[in-house]
Amino acid sequence: MNNFFEMTMPSDGKNEAFARSAVAAFALSCSPTLEEINDVKTAVSEAVTNAVVHAYGEEGGLISLRCEVDDKNRVLTVTVTDFGCGIADVEAAKEPFFTTRAEDERSGMGFTIIETFTDEMIVTSKVGEGTAVTMKKVFS
Repeated sequence: MNNFFEMTMPSDGKNEAFARSAVAAFALSCSPTLEEINDVKTAVSEAVTNAVVHAYGEEGGLISLRCEVDDKNRVLTVTVTDFGCGIADVEAAKEPFFTTRAEDERSGMGFTIIETFTDEMIVTSKVGEGTAVTMKKVFS
């Protein structure tokens, strides 16, 4: 069995730094380079921030974080899940500069950044039920 951890936290921007630090610490068993660990931290930050900003209204909600390490193959898999509004068109949302929050001066680059800093990104979403962003990073 691969090593893993799961945690649930409120969708509060204050938890973004904790999530990225927890994942970075957990990934250390794969002996990543400093650049690789920074890539992971950036991707996790984007995924958690997307959930905080877009999934829920003012009432907030929960974000689930699951990390798994395959030490043998040096692969980290991270899934950030929210249980909020969901994304109507995932493919459109993955396009650079797509945003539903232009009035808040959002850049619409979250998914693009995640794709840039990971080896694989899968986004699954159902309107009214939430979104899961699964990211994989293969360490050299």
